[in-house]
Amino acid sequence: MPRVWDVPVRDSTRVRDVRVAAEEAAVLAGLDQRGTAAVSLVATELATNLLKHARDGEVLVDVVEPAVLREGGQARVVQIAAIDHGPGISDVAGALRDGFSTTRSLGAGLGTCRRLSDDFGLHSALGRGTVAVARVGRGTPPAPSGDGRDGGPRMPVIRAGGVNVPYAGAEHSGDAWTWVRSGDRHTLMLADGLGHGPEAARASTAAVETVRGRPHLGPAELLRLLHAELGATRGAAVAVAQLDARSGRLRFAGIGNIGARLREGGRWRALLSRPGIVGAHRPGTVREDECAWSADSVLFLHTDGLPSRWTPPSDPDTAGADPAVTAALVIRDAGSAARPVRDDTAVAVITSSPPDLP
Repeated sequence: MPRVWDVPVRDSTRVRDVRVAAEEAAVLAGLDQRGTAAVSLVATELATNLLKHARDGEVLVDVVEPAVLREGGQARVVQIAAIDHGPGISDVAGALRDGFSTTRSLGAGLGTCRRLSDDFGLHSALGRGTVAVARVGRGTPPAPSGDGRDGGPRMPVIRAGGVNVPYAGAEHSGDAWTWVRSGDRHTLMLADGLGHGPEAARASTAAVETVRGRPHLGPAELLRLLHAELGATRGAAVAVAQLDARSGRLRFAGIGNIGARLREGGRWRALLSRPGIVGAHRPGTVREDECAWSADSVLFLHTDGLPSRWTPPSDPDTAGADPAVTAALVIRDAGSAARPVRDDTAVAVITSSPPDLP
């Protein structure tokens, strides 16, 4: 089962814990010495920033798929998400400049963190706090297919990301997400193993492994296959969304209590799952919804660890933001010390943007 590290940072001793967690994740991701060193430095700097500027916060370390999938597969990366409810950063542009160092830090600064990362996203609002997400892997991968360099049409860039918070700081979360690619089709899956703890994690992990092995299947087909594959586990709630970059169509199917919200032209629409438990009680028919996908569309999938009345981010540039940062914002703004979560919590987001300029 995949490990998720949830490290609260309230004093200087926890900075070391964040660094150790990141180095352990680097081993799981198969990073070499140089990649491990980069992970260690980025994790230490983000944890130090929390302590210096927000007094306390939380660092989540996970091994995930890259934000952009390449044809033919790719290695997974270490994701480090730092979340706080602090005062925010008044000069975000300055903080992101290389060499802009935090007081008594390593001297790396957020600019260096961004340079060492395959992807780096930051959101900060005065009085609300800051979210920073870094993904570190084996270096910048080649450009995605469909970028027009081979003479073909230029396809939108599809990006996805997620944040997973294990209940009560457990080593393993009963929630799991993944995304896969087959040609122009990008499939995002989120699973919530029944209950929480190791058995729930086994169910959601089985769902992830099944989806990774069948990237060409549609949402309804995947749910039927997952029902058979999860029969030996306690079962899970599962939602599958598949975006076709060429046709601009989104297909969705779900069983159980996975929430799904789609932004369409400035409005939010709920995509409904059927009642049941994948692996235990599947409905006789699995309905697959299909809808148009536009440049400003954003899809959120979330487990029931998130409060039912959560509010999507109001920032107008959500579609262009790092999807993992957006997921972390949802988790941060939906919870507080006065409203602790009572279950594992995961949010996964998929967005698209116009093709990069050559």
